[in-house]
Amino acid sequence: QVQLVESGGRLVQAGDSLRLSCVVSGVSRGTFSSYTMAWFRQTPGNERVFVAVITWSGDKTFYTESVKGRFTISKHNANQSVILQMNNLTPEDTALYYCAATLRRSSWDPTVYDHWGQGTQVTVSS
Repeated sequence: QVQLVESGGRLVQAGDSLRLSCVVSGVSRGTFSSYTMAWFRQTPGNERVFVAVITWSGDKTFYTESVKGRFTISKHNANQSVILQMNNLTPEDTALYYCAATLRRSSWDPTVYDHWGQGTQVTVSS
């Protein structure tokens, strides 16, 4: 059974940095290397929205406009993880951050993703 476990979320101040990690278990290294991996975030009362995605090969990344230049997504096949490095955080980045995986092509659409973690809370104070 595929499991995604996020970690790294906490309370920080505006301008700080955070590194979110998502470890994938229950799949072979070969299967993980084929996964497109993404991060989404959600605030209370709102839908889950796209943040960043990395292709299965790791050669392409895409970001929502509001995080471009501040967030970086990376994929690490050796330990079956995906990292979201978040710099210069603002209160608008406050959300529950989810990691997601799919064997399909990269997409901003959450319905494309087959596997999800439980989320990690990021809170940015002003």
